[in-house]
Amino acid sequence: MSKRAAAVFALGAVCVAMLAACNTPEPKRLMIELPETTAAAPQGIDRFWTQFNDAQLNALIEEALNNNLDLRAAIARIDEARANLRLARAPLYPSLDAEFGANRNRTSDATAQQFQGPHATTTYSTGLRASYEVDLWGKYANGRNAAQSSLLATRYAAETVRIALIGQVATAYFALRANDAELTLARETLKTRDDNVRLQKQRLDAGVASDYEFKLAQAERAAVAAVIPAMERAVALSESALAVLTGRSPKKVYTPSVARGAEITAAAAPDVPAGLPSDLLARRPDIRQAEAQLGAADARISEARAQYYPSLTLTAQFGGESAELSDLLTAPARVWSIGAKLLQPIIAAQRIGAQVDAATARREQASIAYQQAVQSAFRDVHDALVAHRSAREAFTAQDERRARVIDALKLAELRQRNGYSSYIDVLDAQRNLLDAERARLAALRDRQTAIVDLYKALGGGWDPAQSQASADSTSKPPANR
Repeated sequence: MSKRAAAVFALGAVCVAMLAACNTPEPKRLMIELPETTAAAPQGIDRFWTQFNDAQLNALIEEALNNNLDLRAAIARIDEARANLRLARAPLYPSLDAEFGANRNRTSDATAQQFQGPHATTTYSTGLRASYEVDLWGKYANGRNAAQSSLLATRYAAETVRIALIGQVATAYFALRANDAELTLARETLKTRDDNVRLQKQRLDAGVASDYEFKLAQAERAAVAAVIPAMERAVALSESALAVLTGRSPKKVYTPSVARGAEITAAAAPDVPAGLPSDLLARRPDIRQAEAQLGAADARISEARAQYYPSLTLTAQFGGESAELSDLLTAPARVWSIGAKLLQPIIAAQRIGAQVDAATARREQASIAYQQAVQSAFRDVHDALVAHRSAREAFTAQDERRARVIDALKLAELRQRNGYSSYIDVLDAQRNLLDAERARLAALRDRQTAIVDLYKALGGGWDPAQSQASADSTSKPPANR
């Protein structure tokens, strides 16, 4: 065998070995043990907040969806990802450039005897230059697929922001209505305490009550008055929080004005069926986001591995070149060229291997992130179901407690009028009623919030079918491909 033939054979063997070693494996399917599904998604889950039958809550959420800055930033990230997808698609098409050039050149006087003619020359050139790298091994196609998956992940991330925003607005609104009710209760109780102080003053002046009872009435009145500023502060903080969530101007955030809807004591409490929806993995956008990121990581591995393969580039040029600008477009000045170049990396194998290892490590991270997203989703549903059940039971118990305390207060007042008990018993009963009323309002707020959290955990607040249709349109290649 000649040396030339041996060299060709060795080069071919090296290429075959490299191609065999760089064969891209199929992505591994993740096997995750999931609990048994027991229910369907609740009715109206896409717009669950409307089931509270509060027009003002609906208006606030719509305002937030239109103006919230976090959501607008998430939408801007979608635009960025869409631009990156167009950028990733560009290498799949030939490039065509128009060029015009003028070059002035002068030869050395020291070598003048070797050249005939003028030492200074001018050359004009113009034409079209085309170049295209044949994507034999899917390097650019995988780059495009990775960009598509990244765009989907960005869209699902925006849906996650959307769901969180809806939950935050609803929670802040229910907190505001609970604070309103608690503030109203405190002010009405203060009026009752004022009446008690006046009554005990009259009884003291008439000699039928002691100074001790009068001082107790004054102390109880002061205790109620002391909590009102804190309640007013809670109302103001809830209003400013809603102003920020709805994306209002700094002026309106500084002087917030939030319209109220139904009283929290009259708010509807939609029933949420207990159980695990069968479409939870499809409903949760954070899971879909992690899944899309995993797909992007798979494509990045294939894109990195494709660099081991030889690249084939086709070039073509057509134009004119002449020493006179007026002759540039004439037939004698016409020039053209056609070429092909095959490039096989050899020394760069270590660099490419490092890139493949890095892409593989990122794929493992994406795999773990997907498993964590699924794990967190089922934990969220479990915790939300438990919180919903306990909040509902707690409100029922607090409502019963309030009713019993009201009965006790009536009996205490009756016993005092008939001389069987003192004013202190009435005062204790009034204090217990105030505590029961406040605890009931807190339990009512927690019940409404627990419903919101459960809908969020179940993936409520967006339409997966509509998002999937948008995702399918994004993943389709261009019509001329």
